Order: sequence, then C-alpha cells, then structure tokens
Amino acid sequence: MFERLELISADAILSLMAAFRADPDPRKVDLGVGVYRDERGETPIPAAVRTAESALLARQTTKTYVGPAGNLGFNAEVARLVLGAEHEALVTERVRAIQCPGGCGALRLGAELIHYASPDSVVHVSDPTWVNHVPLLSGSGLRLERYPYYDAATGGVRFAEMAAALERLPPRAVVLLHASCHNPTGADLSQGEWRELLSLVKRRQLLPFIDMAYQGLGEGLEADAFGLRLFTAELPEVLFAVSCSKNFGLYRERTGALGVVCDTAAQADAAMSQLVRLARGLWSMPPDHGAAIVHGVLTDAALRAQWLEELDTMRKRVQGLRREVVRALAEHCPRRDFSFIARHHGMFSLFGISTAQVRELRAQHHVYMVDDSRMNVAGLRRENLEYFARSVGAVLAGGAGG
Repeated sequence: MFERLELISADAILSLMAAFRADPDPRKVDLGVGVYRDERGETPIPAAVRTAESALLARQTTKTYVGPAGNLGFNAEVARLVLGAEHEALVTERVRAIQCPGGCGALRLGAELIHYASPDSVVHVSDPTWVNHVPLLSGSGLRLERYPYYDAATGGVRFAEMAAALERLPPRAVVLLHASCHNPTGADLSQGEWRELLSLVKRRQLLPFIDMAYQGLGEGLEADAFGLRLFTAELPEVLFAVSCSKNFGLYRERTGALGVVCDTAAQADAAMSQLVRLARGLWSMPPDHGAAIVHGVLTDAALRAQWLEELDTMRKRVQGLRREVVRALAEHCPRRDFSFIARHHGMFSLFGISTAQVRELRAQHHVYMVDDSRMNVAGLRRENLEYFARSVGAVLAGGAGG
C-alpha cells in the first residue's frame, strides 16, 4: 500500500525553523516562525499562566476525559473574553462555544460544520491569507476562493476592491475574516470599514467566519475584538475561531475554541449538538491542560489583572519595535518607504521585498523570513535591529557583504 506514496516537500516554515537552528552564525536573526519573543529572544511563559498552572497541578486529582465539548468553564470564559461579558448574544443565549485543539482545530471544526450544513459552500479568504487556512478549510471538502485584500503599494487594505468582490457573492457564501493582526500582512480593517462590511454582509446574507488568533496584541483586548463583537451583535449567524497560543503563551498546549452564534437559543443548541458529534469523530476529546490554565487565569481576579498587564507589555513591545524598525530602515534604506510597518498591527508585516532578496538576506546575512517576505517583528530586539536594517540596505543596494 505505502509503496505508492510520494515524498512531498517539507512545510516552508518548518524548513525555515530547521535551517535557522542549524545556522552557526551568531548574528542570525529569526523573523520567520510566528511566535512572540521578548528582548532576550525567548518565548516566555507569562507569570500569571505559570502561577495558574502550578495551582492546577496542586489541586488536580485525575486525568480522566473531560468530554468532547472540552472544559465547559473554559468555553464560557473564552466566550466572555472575546465578546465581552454583557454582549447581547451572550445575554440572549445565542452563543455556544466548544473547546478545540488550538485555533487550527477550531478552524477545521468550523469548516466541518459548514460542510455538513451546506456541502456546496465556498469559503472566500483574503488575498493573501495565513497559509494554513487553505489546508485546514479545504480539508473538510469545502472549496476556497480569494477576495482582494492587501495593497502592496501602500501597505494598506484594498477595501473598495474587497467590498466590490464580496458584493458579488451569492447569499450564504462564507467569508473568512481576520479579527485583528492580519496574518501575513499586519494590515487590519478600521472600525469604519468593519461597519461598512457589516452592512454589506447583511445585505448579501453572507456567513462570516472570523479568525481571532491574536486578541490583545494589536491595539488592545477590546479594540481587537471590535469587528467580532459588532458582527455577533447584529447578525443572525457567525462563526469564530479563538486561539490562546499567542496571548496566553500556550503554543504547545494547543488551546483554542470555536464559537457559533445562531439566530435563536434553540438553533444554537442544535448547532452545538452537531459540533460535539463532529468533534467526537475528529479528535474524540480535546486536551484539557491548557484550557484549565486559561480558566484559572480568567476566573482569578489577581491572576487576570496580572495577565492583562503582561499582555499589555507584549503589545507595547511590538508596537515600539515597529516604530524602531521604520527608523532604522529609513536610515539604511533611504530610497524605500517602509513607514507602513508602523501602521500595521500584531507580530507580522509583509515586508515587500522579492523572494530572491529574501533568500539573499538568508544566505548572505543570516536573516530568516518566509519567502513571501512575511516578517515576525517580534523576532527583532535592540541588539539585532541595526544589523537587520543594514543587511536589508545591503541587499536592496545589490551588495553582498555582512
């Protein structure tokens, strides 16, 4: 049977990680892998998370299954965190949440629900979008198409073209939206654009599927949820995927949730029953450890306050790096305007250099980023920022030196 299998190319980001680890040059800079890093270049465990984990281990008496819906306390707290405790959809009991193995699991489970409800549905994703959106969503059997999004010339959103494309979609088409900190571009919709988009979605009767992977790392916990909260208050149906990897530092614990908003509580109950059935067939039971930690942080007033302070520090660090990298690039690359980087949100920006230049940065200067020039700004720090800017300047000028 297996002799017919063909060797496939390794995942680009995983290959980049391996190449970076194997590079012995002390100057090397990792702007590829999508994790937050502090000034020491480490991906820390937030102190609030560490305390909650210690308390969990001290009181835990069993490792038995939690059930296919996962940690019910976690589900409720995540819904309140994302939507706000007094959100209309929560008050009217139109929301159901189910724990998933990370944001990836949430995206896949949402796709499975859409496919079950309407097998011929098409999911429309931004151009570009996070590379893993494609296999996660299409693996359920759904077809994907793209709508215009990023303007490489300005570093902003092609909102008029995006709206025109979505206006042409048939009723019940699915539109995948990034709640904040767009991956890979860093260019987000403004609040005014979210409001315009809401009118369009209502008029065309579209189903929004909103990916919330970076809440708190863009403009703040509340601002990053603006579009999601607006849509769930005003629309009869919304799906949203939540990841706790970045804002809680729980990357390897695979902690996430899928939320479904329906027109009535009865419809929400029916949707939840189907989600439980689908989850049972995909992974049976989700891992509880990370979910129990998040529940512990969010339900302890002192830990929640500490976590919010730590999250705010992370966000301000990335915002400060954006301003600093624009300054450094202006000095070393005076003929190119990189000011858009300071206007972007979250960890990523699409740097806007060619694949050949990306590879020259890697080969000649040991600066690693994905071939499409997505850079993780959080991979920079004071000791390597000037080196990075000089290296970019050398590549753009056609130089080969370090």
